[in-house]
Amino acid sequence: MTLPPLTLPQMLRERARSDAARVAIRQKDFGIWKPCTWASYHKRACHFAQGLAALGLTGGGHLGVISENRIEWVLAQMGAGLMGAITVGVYPTSPASEVAYVIGHADVDMVVCEDQEQTDKVLDALEQLPRLKKIIVIETKGLRSFTPEQRALIATFDEVQQLGRASANAQVIDEALARQGMDDIGLMIYTSGSTGKPKGAMISWRAIRGVVPGIVERMRLDARASHLSYLPLCHVAEQMLTTFTPIYLGSTVNFGESIRTVQEDLREVAPSMFLGVPRIWEKLHAAIHIKMQETGALQRALFRRAMAACAPLADKPRKHWTALERLHFGLHYWLILRALQNFIGLREASVALTGAAPIAPDVVRFFRTLGVPLIEVYGLTESSGMVTGHHIDDVAIGTVGPVTEGVQYRIAENGEFQIRGEMVFTGYYKSPEATAQSIVDGWLHTGDVVREEAGQIRIVDRLKDIMITAGGKNITPSEIENTMKASPFIKECIIVADARKFVAALVMIDFETVGKWAEARRLAFTHFRSLVETPEVQQLVGEEIAKGNAQLAQVAQIRKFHLLTKELDHDDGEVTATMKVRRASIYKTYAREIEALYGGGRG
Repeated sequence: MTLPPLTLPQMLRERARSDAARVAIRQKDFGIWKPCTWASYHKRACHFAQGLAALGLTGGGHLGVISENRIEWVLAQMGAGLMGAITVGVYPTSPASEVAYVIGHADVDMVVCEDQEQTDKVLDALEQLPRLKKIIVIETKGLRSFTPEQRALIATFDEVQQLGRASANAQVIDEALARQGMDDIGLMIYTSGSTGKPKGAMISWRAIRGVVPGIVERMRLDARASHLSYLPLCHVAEQMLTTFTPIYLGSTVNFGESIRTVQEDLREVAPSMFLGVPRIWEKLHAAIHIKMQETGALQRALFRRAMAACAPLADKPRKHWTALERLHFGLHYWLILRALQNFIGLREASVALTGAAPIAPDVVRFFRTLGVPLIEVYGLTESSGMVTGHHIDDVAIGTVGPVTEGVQYRIAENGEFQIRGEMVFTGYYKSPEATAQSIVDGWLHTGDVVREEAGQIRIVDRLKDIMITAGGKNITPSEIENTMKASPFIKECIIVADARKFVAALVMIDFETVGKWAEARRLAFTHFRSLVETPEVQQLVGEEIAKGNAQLAQVAQIRKFHLLTKELDHDDGEVTATMKVRRASIYKTYAREIEALYGGGRG
C-alpha cells in the first residue's frame, strides 16, 4: 500500500478537503450517537490549535492529555500536531505520583484533564511541575473551589476552542504545516514501566506513516472499516486504530460513553474490527462461561456440543472447509454461536485482534471456535505499533504470524527478535544511553526471544524474564502463566522459578467467575479474601492448575502455589497502568509467602 508523503496532521487537512461530509467520528453522549464529519474534525482541531497558540504554546512544545477515550482526546492531539506541538498521553488510572513523574519528565507545558479527579492530581503536584503553564479541563461539573493562583492556571476545553475561533489566525496552522517534516516528533508515548521508571518513546510522523501499510494489509482494512475506541489512547495499540490508520484510510472511529459501557457499546456499534488486550479476551471468555452457568441444561448441552464439533475448524482456513464442515458450523451457528457472538458484540467483526501481551493459545482457540475471526499480533511502543500478525485465513495458534509490510527482521544468536524499518521510533526522551541500547545500527532490539516456525514468529518470552532453575533448566514463565490463565477461574499467575529446585506460583482468582461458581454451590463468602480462603475454592484452583500442568513439560509444571488474598493493584505498584505484572515488586511484597512455598529456604 502506498500512502501520500504527508504527516498525520497534513493528512487530516487533506482528508477534510477530499471527504468533508463523510463521518469520521461518532461519540455517544447521554445514550445518543453524535456524528462528526472529517471537515468538522479538522475545523475543531484547528480551533483548538489556534487556542493553544493564543495561550502561549509554541511549535515543539509539549501538550499532556489525561483522559478516558473521547473526541476531545483526539481533538487535543491533532490540534497540537497541526501547530507543531507534541502530545504526551498519561493513563487516567495512574496515581498522582505517576502523573507527576510523566508530566514532569516529559517537560509538559500545558495539560488537558478530563475532570476534577485528573485536575486534582495535577494540582497536587504543581511544585514538581515548574514548566506547566495551563491546565485545560474538559468536564467542569463538580470542580472544587480553587485558590486565585490555581484559577489563573485553569481554562476549560470549550474556552480554548472559543479562543481559537475568535483569533481567526489560520496562518499559524498553515505555517506550522508548511514547516512540518516527516522526521519531526509527533507523539511521546511512555512505556508501562514494568521493570523501572517509564521511558518516553519519541515517535515521529515518519514512524506513524511507516506502520500503517502493514496494519491495513494484514487486517484487510478499507475506508468502510469501523472501530470502537476504548483502550487507553496513551498506549500505541489504541493509537494505531484510533488516529494513525483512520486518518490515512478515511475509516470511522466510535467513542462510547465510558469504559464501563464497552460491551453495550459493542452491541450498538457492531464494529468491523475489534482490538482487545489478553485481559479483555480473558474477561469475555469468563463472561461467556458465567452466562452458560446461568442458563438452562439444554443451552449448556448445545454449547458443549457446538464447541466440540467446531474445535477442529479453529485454525483451518475457511476456504479449505469441506461442504460438511460448513454445514456443521452453520447449524451450530444458528443454534447457539450466533447468540454468543451477539452477547459479546462481535457478530459483525471481520477481524479481531489480540496483542500488547502474551495470551493463552486456548483462549484464542476458544474464540475462533466460536466463530470470532481472532488473530494474534505483535508490536511495541518502540515499533509504533503492530509489526507482525496472522493473515486472517492463515492462523497458526500460539504464534504471532509473519512480519507485516515494510518490516525487515532478524533473529540474533541469543534468540532476540530485531527489526528495522520506517516504523522504528526515534529514541527515548532525555535518555541517550537507553536509546543506544535499544537501537543499534538502525536495528531495534525488542528484548523478546522468538522462534521462527514455517514463516510464523513464535514469542518465547522476554529476554530478561527467562528463568534458570537450580537444576540449570531454562523456564519461560509467560508460557506457564498463560496456560494457567486460560482457566476462567484464574485471573493472574506469577511464576517463581529462578534458582529454585521447582516451579511455584502466586495465583490470583477471577473474583467474578469464582464468585458465581461459589454462589451456585451455596458457599458463603463476603469479600475477596473470604472467598479465597474457602477450602472448596482452594481445591478448585488446584484442579485448574493440574489441568494446566497436563499441557506442560514436567520441568515447567507448578508444584506448589499460594492464593493471593487481595487483587493486584496499580496503586500498590504491583501492576502497571496496562495491568502488566511488576515481578520485582510482587516478589518483594510476597517474599514471606514465596519462601513458605519452598519450606523457608531456596527450594
